[in-house]
Amino acid sequence: MNQTLVNKRDQQFVLFEQIDLGTILSSSAFCGPTREEILMMRDEAEKMALHVFLPAYTAGDRAGCVFENGRVRVPPCFHDAFRKFAENGWLCPSKCVEVGGQGLPLSVVTANMELFYAANFPLLMYPGLTVGAAGLIERFGTEAQRDRYMYRMYAGEWTGTMCLTEANAGTDVGALRTSAKRLSDGTYLIKGTKCFISAGDHDITPNIVHIVLARIEGDPPATEGLSAFIVPKFRVREDGGLGGANDVLTGNIEHKMGIHGSSTCTLNFGDHDDCIGELLGKEREGIRVMFNMMNEARLEVGMQGLGHATAAYERAVAYAKERIQSPPVWEMHNPEAGPIPIIGHPDVRRNLLWMKAHVEGMRAMNYYAAYCMDMAVAAETGQEREDWQGLVELLIPVCKAYCSDTGLLVCSKAIDIYGGYGYCSEFPVEQYMRDCRISSIYEGTNGVQALDLVGRKLGERSGANVKNLFGLVTGTVEKTVTIPALQKAAGCLAGALEGLRDVTREFSVLSKTAGFLIPILYASPYLRILGDVLLGHFLLEGAGIACRRLGEIYRASDVGDSPGGQRALVHTNPDVAFYQGKVASAKFFANDVLMTVKGRCDAIRMAERAPLEMADESF
Repeated sequence: MNQTLVNKRDQQFVLFEQIDLGTILSSSAFCGPTREEILMMRDEAEKMALHVFLPAYTAGDRAGCVFENGRVRVPPCFHDAFRKFAENGWLCPSKCVEVGGQGLPLSVVTANMELFYAANFPLLMYPGLTVGAAGLIERFGTEAQRDRYMYRMYAGEWTGTMCLTEANAGTDVGALRTSAKRLSDGTYLIKGTKCFISAGDHDITPNIVHIVLARIEGDPPATEGLSAFIVPKFRVREDGGLGGANDVLTGNIEHKMGIHGSSTCTLNFGDHDDCIGELLGKEREGIRVMFNMMNEARLEVGMQGLGHATAAYERAVAYAKERIQSPPVWEMHNPEAGPIPIIGHPDVRRNLLWMKAHVEGMRAMNYYAAYCMDMAVAAETGQEREDWQGLVELLIPVCKAYCSDTGLLVCSKAIDIYGGYGYCSEFPVEQYMRDCRISSIYEGTNGVQALDLVGRKLGERSGANVKNLFGLVTGTVEKTVTIPALQKAAGCLAGALEGLRDVTREFSVLSKTAGFLIPILYASPYLRILGDVLLGHFLLEGAGIACRRLGEIYRASDVGDSPGGQRALVHTNPDVAFYQGKVASAKFFANDVLMTVKGRCDAIRMAERAPLEMADESF
């Protein structure tokens, strides 16, 4: 079976042909690698993903995590893989060299990390959460806190978690009950219970550093009164060595639908009134501290959706080329016709192209979001920084929600390609679907992402961010409508953008009137439409580049405008096959998805209020 998990050629296309990395790579804000160095790093990431992460994927799922005598053991195969991941510098490559990173642009790191997302996401959660927690200590911690915790976390010696959720306070973070009591030495006594804590307890590293949201006694209710605290599992002595246990006890681990190798725990802080925490940042600024890492964290969830989707797609393509089943439909009356690989059957081909188009579109969108983050850092003026950051604010909820939802759909279609075998644990695609499902829920459910988009992001900077984003799509339409092969697709994108603009304008008006519940009611469909339009933009933009490249190859090969000659080249020239595939993805997506956008926009504009007006008893 083909072990390809990610289309490296498409990665290369997005990074070097579709996104202009020149500004970033030449910026003093980064330790700018060369193109050759980027590709070399990507190849090394693939080797580790295939030979270290992937072998532990199914094994980790079957072994799961074990909770015994108050302690958690992770799948044994995870230990060596985590150690090699950290030792080879993959834990924090986007961090500066001074703290143990490599100073790489996030866009480059995101491309490398896609391989690990596709190979073994449950394992990747341990280093991923560690970097998020250490990043908060780097930004908001004191020098002593950075010395005590951050360097060891970035080195993979210790791991970290984010502890927000409680049984009574999930999405409503402000309702949490965990408390903090000031002590005379400047530390705090932490007391409360957190649930659904990813990587909350394990035996991979000797210490786990928890970033905990709590309310200092006497502080106001809701999110305004929350503070962030550093709470290590084991206390750390002044010499850096581990001291005694810090009264952080594991209550249980969750038995989940998927990501079995990731320990999801209930943590009890201060059951014996001896849990000591250190304030991280300022009092009552806990939400500000936590939300500092939300954009990257939510992009990472979008990458989880992409990672599962690309792995499922690549597996499905390989299987479809090998699985022999049934004569072709055009030979159905020929008793002598033999069975063919199922990739030759029209419905299978349609499903594969649906998967391909969505995977390529999500890859381009996620990489572009990371690129915008890089450009916001590299920007030389305040206006440029605001413009790039404005695009980030709009893209992130879409990357998180759209890619997690679509990733699940791609995994489902991969099971369809496998047929009955896809539903069985002997084949990998059923695990992809189980592991992908959680991505729509954590780091803010997708419904919350949609509310954030419609209720807050659309109106930021008086709509300037939306104008800039729609301007990118308009530019793609104008560039591609002049290319004969893409004229119809460009028209589809233009029509979809027009419908989206109309709904966005109406949402802006309704949000200031008594009809403000309509944008809230239809926030999720709106986010899906915006995601479809963005994918159409990135796919069509890529197809325009592909058409130009194909023209150059055809002229150099002396086939000119001969359709037969162009088709023949696909069998001998890999670049022709790749670029023709890019054009096919864009044309298919335009016809299959973008053509439906106007109708869905019209449905939103009808403002049907049945869900709001229906009595609870009628559900």
